[in-house]
This record gives sequence, C-alpha cells and structure tokens, in this order.
Amino acid sequence: MTKSDQKKDNKSLSSNKESKKTQAEEMSSKEETVEDKLKTTEEKLLRTLAEMENQRRRFEKERQEAFEFGGFNFARESLSLLDNIDRATASFKNDDTLKNNKDFDKIIDGIEIVKKDLISIFKKNGIETIECLNKKFDPNFHQAMLEVENDNKEPGTVVQEIQKGYMMKDRLLRPSMVGVTKKREQTAEKTTNDEEKTIKK
Repeated sequence: MTKSDQKKDNKSLSSNKESKKTQAEEMSSKEETVEDKLKTTEEKLLRTLAEMENQRRRFEKERQEAFEFGGFNFARESLSLLDNIDRATASFKNDDTLKNNKDFDKIIDGIEIVKKDLISIFKKNGIETIECLNKKFDPNFHQAMLEVENDNKEPGTVVQEIQKGYMMKDRLLRPSMVGVTKKREQTAEKTTNDEEKTIKK
C-alpha cells in the first residue's frame, strides 16, 4: 500500500469518525429537545390542571354564595316594610282621633302580629338586627347621623338609634343610623382657660 493510499484511508476513517460524531451530537440534541418538549408539556399540563382546580373552587364558592345570599337584594328592599310598619304604628298612636276609636287596640295588635311574622321570616333566613345602643361607634356597622353632647359617656358611644341596621349572616344589609356622643365644647373651653391661667401663674 502506498503512502497516498494510506493517507486516503486515514482521511476516510477520520471523516467517518467525524460524521459519526456529528450524527451522535445531532441525536443527542434531538433527544434533549424531545426531553425539553416533554418537560414543557408536563409544565403546561400541570398549569392547566391547577387552573382547572382554581376554576372549580371559584365556581363552588360562587354557587355557595348564590345559594346563601341569593335573596340579599330582596332582603334589603324588604327592610322598608318593617320601617313602614313602625312608622304606621307610631303615627296611629300619636293620632288623637284614632286613639278614641274603640277598635284602636285591635288595629295596633293586628299590625304588631304582621310585624312579628315578618321578623320571624327574617330570622329564619339569617337576617338579624344590629345591636348598637351603648356600644362603641363602628363605621363598618353604623352610620353617624348626628353628634350628641354628653359628658357621662365616653366620646364615640352610640346613644341614639335613628334607623335600625341589619345583618344577613356575615354580610351587612343596612348600617344602623345612629347618634354618637361627643364631649361638651364648654368643658373643652374651660380646660383651655384653666391651662392659660396656670401658665400665667
């Protein structure tokens, strides 16, 4: 075998080796891309499953709220019935001509029966009045309509209920309209005058 033949054989062997290397590299890169694709697909699948689970939980929560609070707007509108019954009773009791009527007590009793039935229906559906008198003012449940000067109670205490407030389970149907205490202004002026006298001395 001549030297030129040996060189040709060596070249062909080296080229075969190189081609095998490139084929192996291509195969390994293809395998990596397949693995990468598999990982990507797995991640997408996991994300999709998580989104589906979140969607299912949201739907379940919305369904539960719709079941519990479906009549929320209706309940809020119905509160005016109670208000009107109270107003009617108060106006009947203040009317002297009606007071003299022999059936006056029967009329008032009939109205009170309707009111009690309405209140019992509200209670069955989780609607309760907010107890606010002599409690600390809470803007989450109370709406201040006026301030009452009072030194006997701590400022910010509810002393007057103008309109009843109601809760439906954990939700506020309507805030209580209330009168809240504040310190007398004269007392504050006396305090500042006393302070000024003390400073002068």
